[in-house]
Amino acid sequence: MAGYTSPYGPKMRPQFNVAGLPLKNLIPTGMTAAVFGGAALVAVIFLGEGIPRMQDDVLKRIPLVNQYYLSKKPTPASDNPF
Repeated sequence: MAGYTSPYGPKMRPQFNVAGLPLKNLIPTGMTAAVFGGAALVAVIFLGEGIPRMQDDVLKRIPLVNQYYLSKKPTPASDNPF
């Protein structure tokens, strides 16, 4: 900045940035990344819901979903592929 600043000119101050990108550009990018991340999470849960480890470790700990998995009857030994 110049040595003299006019009292009638604009008040210049540094803009908040992360790695040179201003906050005005980061907010829409972050929102888009959050949407894609949420869609990826739903896809992983949807594709992995048949895996017993996924049911025990993840799905039984989600408050609204756990009632479905806790009320399931155990699979009979004759239907178990393992």
